[in-house]
Amino acid sequence: MTRRRLAAPSPLHFAILAALGAALPAQAQQATAETAVTTLDTVKVTARKREESLQDVPVAVTALTAEQLDKLAIKDLGDLQGQVPNLTIYAARGSNTTITTFIRGVGQADPLWGVDPGVGIYFDDVYIARPQGALLDVYDVQRVEVLRGPQGTLYGKNTIGGAVKYVSKPLPTSTEGSVTLAVGNYGQVNAKGGVGTAVNDGQVRFRIAGASLNRDGYGKNLTDGSPVSDQATTSGRVSLGWFPTGSSFNALVSVDRTVDASHMRGFQRLNVNPFDPAKTPATTGRYDIATGMPNANRTTSEGESLTLNWGVTSDWSLKYILAHRASDTNTSIDFDGLPNKIADVRAEYHDSSQSHEIQAAYEGQNSSGVIGLYYFDGRAGGTVRNNFFNLSFGTTNGQVYTEGKAIFGDWSWRLTPQFSVSTGLRYTDESKRAVVLNQAFANDQFSGTPIAVPANFDKTRSVTNTSPRVSLEYKASNAIKLYTTASRGFKSGGYNIRANTLAFPSSGRPFEDEKLDSLEVGAKMILDGGRLELNTALFHNKYKNVQLSVFTSYTQANGQPGFFGDFTNAGKATVQGAEVEFLWTPTTAWRLSGNLATLDAKYDEYIDRGVNVADQKKFTNTPKFQASVNIEHYLPLAVGTLRSRLGVSHRSKVYPTTDLAESLAQEAYTLVNAGLIWEKDSKLSFFLQGANLTNKAYKTDGYNIAALGVLNAYYGAPRTFTVGGTYKF
Repeated sequence: MTRRRLAAPSPLHFAILAALGAALPAQAQQATAETAVTTLDTVKVTARKREESLQDVPVAVTALTAEQLDKLAIKDLGDLQGQVPNLTIYAARGSNTTITTFIRGVGQADPLWGVDPGVGIYFDDVYIARPQGALLDVYDVQRVEVLRGPQGTLYGKNTIGGAVKYVSKPLPTSTEGSVTLAVGNYGQVNAKGGVGTAVNDGQVRFRIAGASLNRDGYGKNLTDGSPVSDQATTSGRVSLGWFPTGSSFNALVSVDRTVDASHMRGFQRLNVNPFDPAKTPATTGRYDIATGMPNANRTTSEGESLTLNWGVTSDWSLKYILAHRASDTNTSIDFDGLPNKIADVRAEYHDSSQSHEIQAAYEGQNSSGVIGLYYFDGRAGGTVRNNFFNLSFGTTNGQVYTEGKAIFGDWSWRLTPQFSVSTGLRYTDESKRAVVLNQAFANDQFSGTPIAVPANFDKTRSVTNTSPRVSLEYKASNAIKLYTTASRGFKSGGYNIRANTLAFPSSGRPFEDEKLDSLEVGAKMILDGGRLELNTALFHNKYKNVQLSVFTSYTQANGQPGFFGDFTNAGKATVQGAEVEFLWTPTTAWRLSGNLATLDAKYDEYIDRGVNVADQKKFTNTPKFQASVNIEHYLPLAVGTLRSRLGVSHRSKVYPTTDLAESLAQEAYTLVNAGLIWEKDSKLSFFLQGANLTNKAYKTDGYNIAALGVLNAYYGAPRTFTVGGTYKF
């Protein structure tokens, strides 16, 4: 059933509402003009796998608390873009819940099971190995941490660009909870909340949380009228803990599950497909398509974990984490976006992983640290069925089995009251086995005896890696802390699952591990009497064996055009930049936050058919400049408090795809968001939130495959607004 869409307020309405604090009567303003000021709260993070103040960690970290996430209207991890320096994060093309993440120019946009991500996603200290289902919805959360730069020492492989940590609310010692209901334009109806309690004097603690997120499509399938770019997500998790009285031991069990039953992602066709007999004109809408494929895009992800904590002594503690995660995706990808069969793909992805981690943490008078062991056993695979022109029918099949073992340590020493040093080291031993069977068939049922076998191999690749880190920290004063950090990260190589060894024999060879050596200097400052938090960082990275997914067009043996999904290493690159984050509360009434970031990413060596073409290549998903600012105002009323916010974010030109097509490049753009929250009291509040108020059209991804006549652009969300309320108890 299609819900009636609410009329969206105009950007002018939001601008007026966000400025209410300056337009109310003088007697109301007087309450905000007092000389009273507020100092910033201390934010605790676990970036180094032990709880520390954000300002004490010699790492570039952005931490957003539950309150900040609510005020900024962060609905899922994709909304973090613009709030974190040098972060690009969005839903991958063709999916609502598959994540694409880049930090400081490092990441991976290809979601196929043969390649690993470059930024690690963690849910309550458990690694989510595959991008499918990793675009987590934000609900019942304590905070989200974004660690920038290689995190290889503590978090291991595939954190070469950084890590995103989702930390859910802890188990309570008494009954507490909250529920949020919201509606909006495009038929949006959302409900989320959580409740927890404790029994038997707090020895047994329990928490359950869930979310139902629903929205009509931003576009529709012009073939049958069904929605595209919609949302139908249901998510839930249950946690149970045992905290025996008089003991330093506790045990926690957590189970979570998310089902995304949304339809296909819509896109804009930018050209007339030369293989379309009807010569259908390029579309003008950002989201409407006209597919003849089943309009399905379903992902199920789930996980279970057991965490044991034991305070052995006043200085030493032990932690053991056992976890299992799995996801299944079944999706239609209509590259041509037309009813006829030009480039129709059905893809199934499946993955399952189990991990064990043991940590021994020490907190002493002048030193602290953690040492540990880690084991990972994962399997990822699936089947991709390609129908090109209703003449060429091929499948990509296989599995990748990964077994990794690691030992790590990270330690800090306070040598003098002003000077500290910390070092870390991680040794990883990994084995990756790729079983690939790619076949060509004579019919669109992909049945019978294959007419060709482009790839059939079973290969294993074993690697070891040592990732060190060293940091020097200097406390210039109580307000200023300086640090410099040298670190290394790596991302394991593998085999091209799309290999076509008949046409391209070299495609059966492995691609190499990525390695990144980083030097970073930074300052963390608390100024203006505790009201201004200012963090800065400069970094210089040497990046080797950059893994790139590319499309190569060629002519098949039957004379039909074809394309080949290849995987290559780009050689060497230099990535350097600067970041500034600030949070200022000049009075109890005003709060300003934001960031500035610059990035210079260049290839030093990129060998293509024996020629170094580095000067012709550019990094994808890597704008040279980013900036954002949020202006918040708190106004006491006769009943409750009114909080207003105006947010502006800007990004310079970016290329989303490795072919660097100018038609898919997104020029510099600015987004405007705003919100109002009326807090009646500590329990009840109501909100009005608006995003992309100028209805800016901006590309996030696309496809450019000349052999199939495909040129498509995926766009970010249009102007949206949400109204609702939250009740806490």
